[in-house]
Order: sequence, then structure tokens, then C-alpha cells
Amino acid sequence: MRSKLCVFILSLGIVLPLIAQEKAAPNPADEKPRVFITDSQSWEIAGGGGGSSAGFGAATKGGARPQTAEIMKTFGERCPQIIVNNKQDRADYIVLLDHEGGKGFVRHDNKVAVFKKDGDSILSHSTVSLGNAVKDACGAIVKDWPLSAAKLRAPAPTPPPGAATQTAESAAMGKISVSSTPPNADIEIDGNFVGNTPSMIEVTPGEHDIAIKKSGYQTWQRKMKIMSGAINVSAELEKTQ
Repeated sequence: MRSKLCVFILSLGIVLPLIAQEKAAPNPADEKPRVFITDSQSWEIAGGGGGSSAGFGAATKGGARPQTAEIMKTFGERCPQIIVNNKQDRADYIVLLDHEGGKGFVRHDNKVAVFKKDGDSILSHSTVSLGNAVKDACGAIVKDWPLSAAKLRAPAPTPPPGAATQTAESAAMGKISVSSTPPNADIEIDGNFVGNTPSMIEVTPGEHDIAIKKSGYQTWQRKMKIMSGAINVSAELEKTQ
């Protein structure tokens, strides 16, 4: 009997630490999300609109404009729930915040779009002030983080030796090279702001509404059926009467 009791106690001594380790496993949602902030003048946009099936990515084209530093400063002051990160590949969210110049930086047309690292859009609209744009982006991230933290922080699976790094899904994505005359016009895909001309956009195959807008010019709009591969879209914008 004493021998069995010793075995039982020894077993508890092994099992209890294991249970404690399981309970002590860190929850990604307890950490602050990392956020990369950019504007479409400094980056090449590879984002698709139209909801969660579209993707967003970016590749460096040069240094950020002075406005981007101001956006980062405002984010740090007004959104302490996040960590501003300067490496896009380490970030959990990407904030694309574009300012339409002409009447001062702080109060004018500030277009904001927020994407998760997996490409899903969680916010896309315009505000009058930079502060409201930051507030809206912050609110969207804070609301989404508890739901998406585990997925966004999950380690990427290691591909088998010799396997192609490009997935079948990414290979099937369509690409649209969008330009306009004059340049620096807003691009909207399915009603979502995704950047400014010229840009390279990635979208899922199928029909998409493409709109190119610029203050003082008539909106250029087309419904296009996009397949895999790349197409060029060049919009000649006409001045409003």
C-alpha cells in the first residue's frame, strides 16, 4: 500500500507541473499588436478591395514623406494600445493613411485603410482630420486584435525541401497596373480605397469595380473581369466643368 501511494504521489509530481505549464502558455492577445504605418506615395500598393478575400502587400520604393513621420507621432500619442513597428514583415497590421494636400496637413481629406498581415481589410474610409483617422484606425485594430491575435502570431509552416514558395492561391491572383493622367489620383477597388496612381494592385479573379478619383476631375469608373495574370489600366481624367 505504501509503495502504491508513493507511485501515486510521484505521478502527481509529474502531471501537476505539466498542467501548470499548459495554463501558463502565453496568450498572444495579451501582447500589444505591432502596426506598420505608411502612405501610398512611399510604397507600391498590392492590395485588393472587396472584403476579406482580397490581399494587401507592399514593397519599398523609397523613403517615406515627412507626413508619414507625423502620422507615426500621432499614432504613438493617441493609440497607446499598439506598438508602431518600422518593419512591415514583423507587423500584425498595416495602416495606409493618405493625405490630400492643399489646405494644411492636419485638417483635410485623410483617407485611411487598415489591413491585417494576412491581407484582409478591416477598415477603409475618409475623415476630415488626421486625429479622427488615427482614432478610427486604432479602434479597428483594438477591436480585431483579440479575435485575430492567435492566427496573426502563429508561426508560418515550414515548406518541405524543394517545394515552391509561391502558393496556388497567390499564383492565381490577378494584377492591375493602374496609372492616370494626371497622376496621384485615388484608386478604389469595389468601393475600398487602396492607394494612389500609379500603383500595382493585386485582386482575386472575378469582376471588380475600379474607380479613379481626383479632386477637380470627373471620376473614371469601370467594371472589369480580372483573371490571373497582369493587365494595364490607364485613365485619362477629364476636368469638371
